[in-house]
Amino acid sequence: MSRQYGENAMPSLLPKLPARGARADDFPGPPANAYTFLPWLLMGTGAVIDVAKGNVAQPVLGALGIVAFAVLYALVAFRAFDKQRREERTTLVLLGSLAAVTYALGLGYGGNWLLFFPLLSLTCGAVLRDKRLGVVIITLAGSVGVISGIKTGDPWDNMTIAYGTFLSGMVIAALLSLSETVRELRETRQELARTAVEKERLRFSRDLHDLLGHTLSVIVVKSEAARRIAPRDLDAALGQVADIESVGRQALTEIREAVTGYREGSLATELDRARSALSAAEVEPLVRQSGPPLPAQAEALLGWVVREAVTNVVRHSAATRCEIVIEGTPERVTLTVTDNGRGAPAAPAPAPRIGGTGLKGLTERLAAAGGSLTAGPAPRAGFQVGAELPVDPGDTALDAELSTAPGRS
Repeated sequence: MSRQYGENAMPSLLPKLPARGARADDFPGPPANAYTFLPWLLMGTGAVIDVAKGNVAQPVLGALGIVAFAVLYALVAFRAFDKQRREERTTLVLLGSLAAVTYALGLGYGGNWLLFFPLLSLTCGAVLRDKRLGVVIITLAGSVGVISGIKTGDPWDNMTIAYGTFLSGMVIAALLSLSETVRELRETRQELARTAVEKERLRFSRDLHDLLGHTLSVIVVKSEAARRIAPRDLDAALGQVADIESVGRQALTEIREAVTGYREGSLATELDRARSALSAAEVEPLVRQSGPPLPAQAEALLGWVVREAVTNVVRHSAATRCEIVIEGTPERVTLTVTDNGRGAPAAPAPAPRIGGTGLKGLTERLAAAGGSLTAGPAPRAGFQVGAELPVDPGDTALDAELSTAPGRS
């Protein structure tokens, strides 16, 4: 500063910048708490020296003013770093009191006492982080420049103290706002990372549940069939054992693909597996398919529905017949899987009943692809699962949905 304020030149407001090549996380950033504001009170050393040497009129009153300023400054600084307390009316009252003391000391003594204005500007920048800040800081800078002109008459001193006051408030407000923004961005990034992990875990658990549930059901059914027919037809039993080996090998391949996240089903393959699984469980399979060829994405998603529905028939229905009907048009395709097992008799219902976790997972996937899934008692007897899906090879929603696998009931 100039001769008038040379004893107590204002320290730099900018924190030390990180070295070239340092990571962003190594940057210390702006003050993290109010304790870093307290050393700035050393700017009032010149006023304390004036009181101690008796260089001012009414030194006792000046000393009381310094103490009042220090106490109010500390109170406002500590409240400024607590968002809830910063927005309370009490904080504004304390800040107004600090401003009154600052103006009284500046008008009464001038000189080194004007260095309290940059400190006042610091607290204003820490507390007022909205549109009010610009008006307040400009008012402080302008008024301290005028007071300095009245007291000293030195244009350089006027400009220096006014600029220091303006810079103090604006820079600290910018740094604190940036610090809060960076902190919020980091928290958001961490939350997004947690969400991504949870989504991947859900995808993986659904894939494994689907693959293992279906595969183990087929293996159990074929093992029971081999045990039943072995005493009377060894060759047929060995055929069932060979099927078990084939199913196991295919399951290993599918699990590896599921782990990498690139698994894609085939409707024709699932229909073949459905026939085999139903036949092994002594359930008569009836499959009818009509309509134009389906895009790979739609086939894959309907394949999941066939696998889920047939697995439930084999596990729970005690049915003797299962009918799979696929009907397509250029716009939409429908799939129904109906058995004559232990489903509840037909009855009006306010809404379709969706079963366990597998059907819920399929419902979510179909909904994301613009389709729907229903499950409940069949019109005559047994249980029926129905799926409807738009036929659109360019459906990006369906493409995105196929990146995760459905759960199982």
